Amino acid sequence: MPAEPDILREALTRALAALVTELRTRAEGPMDDQWIVRFCREQNRGVSDVSAHVKKRALLPAYWDLKRSRPDLWRSWNVDDELEARLVSVLQAKPRRTASGVATVTVIAKPWPCSGSCRFCPSDLRMPKSYLADEPACQRAEQCLFDPYLQVSSRIRVLAQLGHPVDKVELIVLGGTWTDYPEAYRRWFAAELFRALNDGLGDAATLGRRNRRRQYEQAGFTLWQEEREWTAPSDPQLRTELQARVNAGELTYNEAFPQLYGPATPWAEVSRWQRCSSNALRAVQTMNETAPCRCVGLSFETRPDCVDPETLWSLRELGCTKVQIGVQSTDVSRLDGLSRGIAGETIDDAFALLRLFGFKIQAHQMANLPGATPATDLDDYRRLVSDPRFEPDEVKLYPCSLIEGTGLVENYREGRWRPYETEELVGLLVNELAATPRFVRVSRMVRDFSAKDIVAGNRQANLRQDVERRLRDRDLPVQEIRFREVALAPEGPSDLRLRTLRYFTTVSEERFLEWVAEDGTLHGFLRLSLPVLPAVATEPVLPAVARPSSTPARADAAMIREVHVYGRAARLDQEGQWSQHRGLGRELVEEACRQARAAGRVSVAVISAVGTRGYYRALGFEDDGLYQRRFLD
Repeated sequence: MPAEPDILREALTRALAALVTELRTRAEGPMDDQWIVRFCREQNRGVSDVSAHVKKRALLPAYWDLKRSRPDLWRSWNVDDELEARLVSVLQAKPRRTASGVATVTVIAKPWPCSGSCRFCPSDLRMPKSYLADEPACQRAEQCLFDPYLQVSSRIRVLAQLGHPVDKVELIVLGGTWTDYPEAYRRWFAAELFRALNDGLGDAATLGRRNRRRQYEQAGFTLWQEEREWTAPSDPQLRTELQARVNAGELTYNEAFPQLYGPATPWAEVSRWQRCSSNALRAVQTMNETAPCRCVGLSFETRPDCVDPETLWSLRELGCTKVQIGVQSTDVSRLDGLSRGIAGETIDDAFALLRLFGFKIQAHQMANLPGATPATDLDDYRRLVSDPRFEPDEVKLYPCSLIEGTGLVENYREGRWRPYETEELVGLLVNELAATPRFVRVSRMVRDFSAKDIVAGNRQANLRQDVERRLRDRDLPVQEIRFREVALAPEGPSDLRLRTLRYFTTVSEERFLEWVAEDGTLHGFLRLSLPVLPAVATEPVLPAVARPSSTPARADAAMIREVHVYGRAARLDQEGQWSQHRGLGRELVEEACRQARAAGRVSVAVISAVGTRGYYRALGFEDDGLYQRRFLD
């Protein structure tokens, strides 16, 4: 028999009281996950009923419940602010999630036809093209009917319950090629992201979720009472039959799409109100500048052939600061055999335009494509991160996996493609990470595909840990950002020094300013771009009214493309325990302005996120259309 709720509740209360006493008397010594596990084990000693055992994941919700429902008891413990902060820090679940300084929330757009037909791309009809239903973010999105408000609101609530600050949120929007979606839907999607952050964690968010769910019910969607998940009232057998035909090559994703999401479905009904005006979008953005949860970064993904000035202006109007671009390979001959349909100069032009608009560039690179070898993949990667035509700021490494229903299955069955053995793949990734410049961050090394979805290819979910362990075992020097970032280390910024790395692209001189400690750990950085002639336009910098055919860059101005301070996230207007909120970002900006002035630039622009506009105004920047800028004395 499971323990009575009151029995478990009292056990958790006793454990919290013991933990507060331990924290009050313990001045030194590590209190990491292993310590808290031992603490819980001690609390459970002598308790035969396993269901009444204290577990770490239950302690933080018990703390929130205690403060809310038993305030007299909580006050009797005499817990001051400093002690309470230590308590929450110890109980925080999965602290790595905010170790980069912000809370990251991934949001998935709804299923939609794709303009591409890449042979390696999955075609799961439950998802937007290239995504699979068992990926964690996709599971959460489907439960929310891919609604951006529900996804963001639910996710920040969960993160807050786990003890993470959510007042600084980076939003990552995935779902295939963003520009394939209708313009009105794109505006609505972005506006709902901001509205969810504006409503935050209070009653407004609860009411907002309730009203949105009522809208879906009225459109014909139903709720699974057992699992508390939303689903469309479609015929499961029809979906299974269509997916089987797609997997067999009898139908494409785009051909099957209308039968599940077309005019006769609830999806068509809700699409009538999934639209938004530009004025309404700007209104929620303005509110977010002072909201309880502020957007400090917003990214969308697209293809190189969809990048043009008009598209990039529209992304800036949405508040976008980073673009994920599906390069896959810089060897165009390799892409030609995969129905990619992208010319080499198209990739070059996309990188140049993204940089001139000030966007942070995250490139997707796919190893193990047909015709590749570990040696050619390494050459391809080195070209991506060092050739002046490319040099992205971030990279996602996606080793090719064989998924049922892709065109690559034919290559596999005919013996024209094979997945790398584990040792081959790990060896390649070790060499790629070692070859990564210090201004590049490798954000991912593997897709979150479920092992059961992979017909052939890597199934190792913790591939990165294996790669980094081998790098350390071989004592290879690694300059890549994520490998160096301070993350959860306890070092303070007292021993930091500021240094600058210069490198050149086809359209700019780039300067990577970084705060590093004596042991090499990275505490913060800034990306400063100095556009060069003849790549830049001669018209006034940052026009208040966007010109679709122009870029915002000019030769007498510099552009700050990113400022990031690492360390466990600190709340707004509070001093952090590590690097955050100690003036490191301000000093980076001031140094960037000094260097821009010395380089002959008369102003510095910044591609600020909506939620960081106030921060840059305090540093002397003025609003200028879709950017902010500061004139140099």
